[in-house]
Amino acid sequence: MTQRAKIDTGGSEIADEPPVVHRVAGLTSAEVAERVARGEVNDVPVRSSRSTVDIVRGNVFTRFNAIIGVLWVIMFFVAPIQDSLFGFVIVANTGIGIIQELRAKKTLDSLAVIGEAKPTVRRDGVSAEVSTSGIVLGDLIELGPGDKVVVDGEVAEADSLEIDESLLTGEADPVVKKPGDKMMSGSFVVAGGGAFTATKVGREAYAAQLAEEASRFTLVHSELRSGISTILKYVTWMMVPTAIGLIVSQLVVKDTDFKDSVARTVGGIVPMIPEGLVLLTSVAFAIGVIRLGRKQCLVQELPAIEGLARVDVVCLDKTGTLTEGGMDITELRALDGSDEEYVRKVLGALGESDPHPNASLQAIIDAYPDAEDWRCTESLPFSSARKYSGATFSEGDGESSAWLLGAPDVLLKAGDPTLGEIDHLNEQGLRVLLLARTTRELDSPDVAQDAAPTALVVLEQRLRPDAADTLSYFADQNVAAKVISGDNAVSVGAVAGKLGLPGYENTVDARHLPTEQAAMADELDRNAVFGRVTPQQKRDMVGALQSHGHTVAMTGDGVNDVLALKDADIGVSMGSGSEATRAVAQIVLLNNSFATLPSVVAEGRRVIGNITRVATLFLTKTVYSVLLAILVVCSQVEYPFLPRHLTLLSTLTIGVPAFFLALAPNKERAKPNFVRRVMRYAIPGGIVAAAATFTTYLIARSHYSGPGALDAETSAATLTLFLVSMWVLAIVARPYTWWRIALVATMGGAFLLVLVVPWLQDFFALKLVGVTMPWTAVAIAAVGALLLEVAWRWVDRRFPA
Repeated sequence: MTQRAKIDTGGSEIADEPPVVHRVAGLTSAEVAERVARGEVNDVPVRSSRSTVDIVRGNVFTRFNAIIGVLWVIMFFVAPIQDSLFGFVIVANTGIGIIQELRAKKTLDSLAVIGEAKPTVRRDGVSAEVSTSGIVLGDLIELGPGDKVVVDGEVAEADSLEIDESLLTGEADPVVKKPGDKMMSGSFVVAGGGAFTATKVGREAYAAQLAEEASRFTLVHSELRSGISTILKYVTWMMVPTAIGLIVSQLVVKDTDFKDSVARTVGGIVPMIPEGLVLLTSVAFAIGVIRLGRKQCLVQELPAIEGLARVDVVCLDKTGTLTEGGMDITELRALDGSDEEYVRKVLGALGESDPHPNASLQAIIDAYPDAEDWRCTESLPFSSARKYSGATFSEGDGESSAWLLGAPDVLLKAGDPTLGEIDHLNEQGLRVLLLARTTRELDSPDVAQDAAPTALVVLEQRLRPDAADTLSYFADQNVAAKVISGDNAVSVGAVAGKLGLPGYENTVDARHLPTEQAAMADELDRNAVFGRVTPQQKRDMVGALQSHGHTVAMTGDGVNDVLALKDADIGVSMGSGSEATRAVAQIVLLNNSFATLPSVVAEGRRVIGNITRVATLFLTKTVYSVLLAILVVCSQVEYPFLPRHLTLLSTLTIGVPAFFLALAPNKERAKPNFVRRVMRYAIPGGIVAAAATFTTYLIARSHYSGPGALDAETSAATLTLFLVSMWVLAIVARPYTWWRIALVATMGGAFLLVLVVPWLQDFFALKLVGVTMPWTAVAIAAVGALLLEVAWRWVDRRFPA
């Protein structure tokens, strides 16, 4: 242990005190400037989002944009401008995608600056916070509990410094560091404090590169995006042979006008591409980021929005999440006739002995001033694993004493009568610390054994005013809330009870939890409140819940939460939390408000639920387009549609409605198997639409004859396809609200407008001829709508989601 001495009021050092530890001054301003000039700075770029160039490239240079671009150029030469409208739609879509993602980037980058960790660096003997990129080679960086080691270095000062390197090495036990020991970037402080000298900065610190790469904002690696990629891969496989067959059929086999054949061939290929699906996914995610950003919520990894939508268990740390960080001392209760004035001196000295006090010790510091003549000769910083801290003092009169301050049920033996008194206080939701005197050395593993209880320090925790409403929200949304805390189980249960958490009365002391994963998972499923949980147990509990198929979110702000946050499906950190927790969490609540969490969950559910909904629209179009092309090739007839027809249909039945549906509120919890859930509706929907449309087309071919026959046949087929597609939209839009009904009605009215306004009829080449065939088209569409209802209800029963 690092030994510390103080000078007494007379100015002379006590004879038996160890020598004063000299404080290293760090670099001078001139040395810093010299290193900056040499480029010896920590210049690893920490990006929270894709660069502007990457955003533009990612939205413009896509496989489907390339296909559509080529077809667009062809159409400029062979057909009127109406048949090239699909290209302008793609340009508009791409522009929207770029603008929305740039807005999201601006939001993320501004929030990342607010939430960026700022290490404390000592220069010219003065400590000051600098940005991570402001560190230079040789800088002296100070550390306290929860601080992350941001560059590689060598320990210069150590005061009971314990480092957790598990995120790098996998080794769970903290490592005690002494001057001269190596420090690895990516590790963090769990107890004690000190300082280290930066020996590798920038890209030389390999572990720092790994940490930056792992935490960088990304648009990939989510079930939603991988599902869409899988769908697009299958679409490509279907599209290529079908398109080749259609080209041969229309250009070689059919002896019709060359330009008209090219236009109809392009008209058959373009709708096979679900070009708007990727755009809408990007826009929905980007708008989600912007909405959350307005609530001071930093999304460090985009899939976290999606992940929270799938969460069915949220694990909450009590301190800092359900309660506010600060505490107040409500009572000091001396035990066994102890002198209260003497106890106050001990507590004041203990507060002074720790340079990095936690919330409990800070309350003691605020209540009890340090005794001038007491000197700390040895200290043991608080650790979540130990549940206590300690210090040895020279009391000024030649006497020496050693003290422990921590959890009573850890420091006292089972059955001690004082525990009953403490239980009564815990039942009121109060937090109780025990001050005990020990005769053992602080570095002894048995230091707490036979410690003499001296006083109880009773603290009151401040409940977050929004915590009860947030817990109520999770209960309403069928998300199980588990309170997991290192504090006394009875006290934690009392706090949970005040907040109305279901199941608070069955509080479990984690020291009695089974260690076998399956048995632990059963206990976790049955109970909601757990006390005296160690950091390693928190991690084990997350794994146990995941082993039962749960998607787990973990919230926390302390260094003891880091391992569990890292292992959880979604880690959520408070902005005021330790640097280490913010580094590993996917979501950081910069306003420190637990009440923001429902907004994040709701945003995730909105994105996933709505993208699943609109994906059905896009893929139904792909299925019926491929099937229509196959039917045309097999029947050796002209393709019924020009590009302008399908552009109109796609805009009214998919493009515009999908944009509104994708951004609408949606509280349904996201379900797995995205591809399966979408295709089980899209395939029957596409089959019915293609069959109804081609039936109308064949009947129309036998009904009409003469020069304008093909236009009349196309108009009848378009009417059937529009009505069936509208029914698909009507089903997807359920459950109905006033605006969804208005949306469907508006799209129907827009198509009716095209049919009755002469110049729109000419523009889109749509004119219903006669009475018999248009009503036949409507009747076939009605049968198609009925088949859709039957097919989708059968799918729901046969292939439940």
